[in-house]
Amino acid sequence: MNYSIIAIAVSLVALVTSIVVFPFALKIAKHFGIVDNPNARKLQRLPVPVFGGVVVYSGILTGGLLLQALIPNTTLAWGLVAMTAMMIVGTWDDISDLPAKLRFLIEILLVVGLIIVTDVYVDDFYGLWGIHKMNPLVAIPFSVFLGVGIINTINLIDGVDGYSSGYGMMACVCFALAFRSVWSPIMVCMTLIMIAALLPFFLHNVFGKKSRMFIGDGGALMLGMMLVVLTFCAMSSKGRVSGLSDSGMCVAAYLSAVGSIPLFDTIRVMTMRILRGRSPFSPDKTHMHHLFVDMGFSHIGAALSILFINMIVILMWLLSWKLGFSFEVQMYVVFFWGILMTFGFYKFMKIQQNHGPKDENGVPQGTALWRIMCKLGSMSHREKNASWRFMQNLVDGPLLIGKR
Repeated sequence: MNYSIIAIAVSLVALVTSIVVFPFALKIAKHFGIVDNPNARKLQRLPVPVFGGVVVYSGILTGGLLLQALIPNTTLAWGLVAMTAMMIVGTWDDISDLPAKLRFLIEILLVVGLIIVTDVYVDDFYGLWGIHKMNPLVAIPFSVFLGVGIINTINLIDGVDGYSSGYGMMACVCFALAFRSVWSPIMVCMTLIMIAALLPFFLHNVFGKKSRMFIGDGGALMLGMMLVVLTFCAMSSKGRVSGLSDSGMCVAAYLSAVGSIPLFDTIRVMTMRILRGRSPFSPDKTHMHHLFVDMGFSHIGAALSILFINMIVILMWLLSWKLGFSFEVQMYVVFFWGILMTFGFYKFMKIQQNHGPKDENGVPQGTALWRIMCKLGSMSHREKNASWRFMQNLVDGPLLIGKR
């Protein structure tokens, strides 16, 4: 069986499906008023359709079903089922504001159901802190906690154009490299399907003006569920990724590095809310992407900056692995850089913002470093650039969104 041809075929199917479905999803969202309205804590100025998740879901589903037909796999099949259920729940939330507690309960039930039917979950740390194969009584609750955490973390980072979809593609590339190293073709194909399905939405989300859409809770929760499936496959004793540990690579540290910035930023935000006597799930404007927007970065500038910071953490982990550090040290390196790049960076830049010379009203104008960052932020606005206009005309073209 030629897995390269299969990978290309299923990826093309996912890509074409996303491209074809996009204009229909856009029209439906506008017709029925399924939009995200601006308010004090949101960054857009006008209502934006939130049906992008349907586009990404359609691409992943068609590509996944073709892959399942070519290479039947129980984990893949039930992963698509869980993804579908999560998509329905998230879209319901987009349309009618599902109560947070109910959505949280459904997420738990879906992750538990996935574990029961596939028997794949996080049960092997490959020797990290002396932990190898774990007892299911410990591994299953831990996996449920981790799975629900991943789902909600992806949902919480959906704050600026290009971030959640850009992060999804970056994470899938990292998963693909890990799965390819141990020859797990089904999971490699699944990551490529996800990248192909996300790409058209990413382009519309970033460059679109008339065709701009948000991924919405449906898309973010669905994407989170698929990353849960990939994580469970990577950290399960039944998977092949365990072979990477023989090379001295700490798989848990690698995956933690991939998810470091969304994870630690979410922990930081929720911790600060609790310390202020608020619910950890109460909305505000204290995420990393809000900080970059405050510095004048465009949405895509903020998204790419955060992804770049995430890549720094991954590179620091990679260096620790190549230097032959133990599993424990590799994990500590990830923790150190992840915390430094979220807790440390955010606090440091806020200090820079609130100091420096004051205007006539006594408001601090920021230190020299803050003003330099603001200058860099202003340079990220490329809306009047010829290449930007070309991309905007391409994604807003009549072939993609119909006659206007």
